[in-house]
Amino acid sequence: MRDSYRIIVIGGGHAGAEAAWAAANLLRADGDDNFRGNVALVTMDVTKIGQMSCNPAIGGLAKGQIVNEIDALGGLMALAIDAAGIQFRTLNASKGPAVRGPRAQADKYAYAREVQRLLRTRPNLDILEGTVEQIIVENGICRGVVFTSSLRPSVPASFSASAVILTTGTFMRGLMHTGPQKSEGGRVGEQAAVSISTNLRALGFDLGRLKTGTPPRLDARTIDFAHLPEQPGDTPPLPFSAMTHQPLAASRSPDFPSTVKFPLMPQKPCWLTHTSPLIHEQIKANLDRAPMYNGQITADCGPRYCPSIEDKIHRFADRDEHHVFLEPESLETHEIYCNGISTSLPADVQDFMVHHLPGCENATILRYGYAVEYDMVWPHQIDATAMTKRIPGLFLAGQINGTSGYEEAAGQGLLAGLNAVRYVRGEPLIRMGRDQSYIGVMMDDLVTKTPREPYRMFTSRAEHRLLLRSDNAVDRLTPVGREWGLVDDVRWACYTQRHESLTALEQYLKSHPSGAGGDGQRLWDWIKQPQVTEQDVLAKLSEGALSGNELPGARLIFALMSEVRYAGFIERHRRQNERLAKLEHREIPGGYDFARIPGLRTEAKQSLARFRPGTLGQASRLAGITPADLTVIAMAIER
Repeated sequence: MRDSYRIIVIGGGHAGAEAAWAAANLLRADGDDNFRGNVALVTMDVTKIGQMSCNPAIGGLAKGQIVNEIDALGGLMALAIDAAGIQFRTLNASKGPAVRGPRAQADKYAYAREVQRLLRTRPNLDILEGTVEQIIVENGICRGVVFTSSLRPSVPASFSASAVILTTGTFMRGLMHTGPQKSEGGRVGEQAAVSISTNLRALGFDLGRLKTGTPPRLDARTIDFAHLPEQPGDTPPLPFSAMTHQPLAASRSPDFPSTVKFPLMPQKPCWLTHTSPLIHEQIKANLDRAPMYNGQITADCGPRYCPSIEDKIHRFADRDEHHVFLEPESLETHEIYCNGISTSLPADVQDFMVHHLPGCENATILRYGYAVEYDMVWPHQIDATAMTKRIPGLFLAGQINGTSGYEEAAGQGLLAGLNAVRYVRGEPLIRMGRDQSYIGVMMDDLVTKTPREPYRMFTSRAEHRLLLRSDNAVDRLTPVGREWGLVDDVRWACYTQRHESLTALEQYLKSHPSGAGGDGQRLWDWIKQPQVTEQDVLAKLSEGALSGNELPGARLIFALMSEVRYAGFIERHRRQNERLAKLEHREIPGGYDFARIPGLRTEAKQSLARFRPGTLGQASRLAGITPADLTVIAMAIER
């Protein structure tokens, strides 16, 4: 243990893991021996790093795109889920590529172990077990933390740091509820972080309180699966990471699994059951005992798009049933996650609900569902770089910014780790554009709109979703990740190989006839037909000169087919983006006094003072800002 670090990351969840990984990789690349041991990851329990607190799955609609983006930028989430996934499935597979979302069920214990293994491959990363009691601020700048080790709880130590990344998840003054029973903590069996919340208030931050929940877990050995519809994964399954199939990466780098075989874990199905009117009536009769409804929980709001079963019954009173997905949590245990019945109802009501689900009449509940409320920092107080506006050098990532979900947290963590290093080096901080990535959409939404509930990413939030597809994340972001220093030589070699393969495939398709109908049509035009699949193209390629070892995979073919079929829309979209880019990325000087702009409406001044946008594009999306206001602001900045 040292007494100073370049960067300290607080929290070992998905945001903290990505932040520590990115920072350690970037500083390692500096090649300076003085940087050894220059990043610290502080967590209350080192065995819980990378733990899946709720749903044991990664990805989904829009969330899967974020995971692909994290991978394209050299992150670890995709690597971990490829190593620990027990079911891989593409959601919205029957729809267009822009709205498809890869998802994988995980062995949650194997996933956490893989995250921990990856982090341990970084010699310049120290993992410290304990709690941070205070952020040290001197002359308005973040200078370090006060840390209490688990080994010496009565002896706080001060660590200096050039930047601090705070990723507390649901632990800041976390309070868990199951019926009338309450206990402090952000997760079952783990204590809450209280001091840091008090410290943030003392530093002048405006805190809010949000809530979320989790469903009961069942014993698979007591469930009758025989008559339940089975939900299998894809055959063959597709990995998340562009590196998973690469022998070069597997043989040369400790960051990746030692084998290129995929999937690495045995694959398992999920099962579908459902609630019933009888269950709904029982829940309605006990809403006065639900902490979400009887005032016991004081948090402002919960996740709109991942509601509790109580909330579903209340909001969708016309529904006779709701789907419940029974999902295995691990190959090592018999735990089943009941996706769809998150709840804070008392144990006796949960017993009734579970035992009236088809197939679960004799099920044993291993752990009851519960709700948790926790403190967060309203995100108008951060910049889209993840650095706080109030205190330079202090970065926030994850649920502390009002988001929900592992993927949203990980995306923020990667960006915070990147920008913390750039801040330490004195380099300009990175803001990702809405037309560049889903991570950019998320950060822009957070800093321009006060969330009413925990923020969750959807494809509908991204106006540029034609450009932000899962299949082109590598092409979009690996080159810029290389420029930023996030992409190492091994990953860059794989990207270069992919780019060369795409170019060769494109040339082949443009120069060879399709053989369909004898009309001389080229394969390039043939693949534009919507009924043509990747398998059809593979079959055509295997018949021709491009065969054997040169034959590309279905994944690469799909990426090229998407570009071809969307070409007209993409070109039109890009022209529109070029016209808007000058406004979107025009920076507003830090500390700019909007109140002194003549002719600007009072409502606009108040909105600008609250959110402190970093660019004119961000200002244009604030509530209360009109096009006329934007013209006045642009002229004032130009002057």
